[in-house]
Amino acid sequence: MQQLIRGIHQFQTEDFRPLATLFEQLAERQSPETLFITCSDSRIDPNLLTRSRPGDLFILRNAGNIIPLAGGTTSGEVATIEYAVGALGVKDIIVCGHTHCGAMKGLLHPESLTELPAVAGWLEHAATTRRIVTDHYGHLPEDRKLVAAIEENVLVQLEHLRTLPVVASRLRRGDLHLHGWVYKIETGEVFAYDLETQAFVAIAEHAVNGDAEGARRRAATGI
Repeated sequence: MQQLIRGIHQFQTEDFRPLATLFEQLAERQSPETLFITCSDSRIDPNLLTRSRPGDLFILRNAGNIIPLAGGTTSGEVATIEYAVGALGVKDIIVCGHTHCGAMKGLLHPESLTELPAVAGWLEHAATTRRIVTDHYGHLPEDRKLVAAIEENVLVQLEHLRTLPVVASRLRRGDLHLHGWVYKIETGEVFAYDLETQAFVAIAEHAVNGDAEGARRRAATGI
């Protein structure tokens, strides 16, 4: 805790002052162009990863970067997405998974969650991911099966996004784009889902405006 308190003092004296004008503007309104949905994992920092400034990203984080399907109980995730898309008018939504994801490990091994019933219940929003991995990747060794789950889950959650009315309407209008990313913690690399190759490719090779809408339906069964 003392480290965090020292960090606040350092932020106020060293970081805030050069950006004082920006923060004054942000105090009046925010207009982020991107909704960044990722895992709660402490090893991921969306702003550091994208070199973005305060006000650039509207960030939604939870265990497993999960988006509940439309029609269920109203959740904080759905409310956040609705606000970002309907009120703030973001132009892009990124769903970003990551390597070594504990949520995906738990999804593949629900028996490990007997003491975490709330986590187990939450991960049922990714039940489709588990079924896809079981049906198509069951022959793989454990480490590769986890990678498959991480990537497939990003695509499944993109599909879930498309079921939300506010997202579906903007996609129909053509002024909202969906993107699937996977962050590799150990190397700092980011891979984006590419519709043309139906695979995750290094972000440098992926068109910045590549639209991942409908990715799950067109995805191959292999990664």
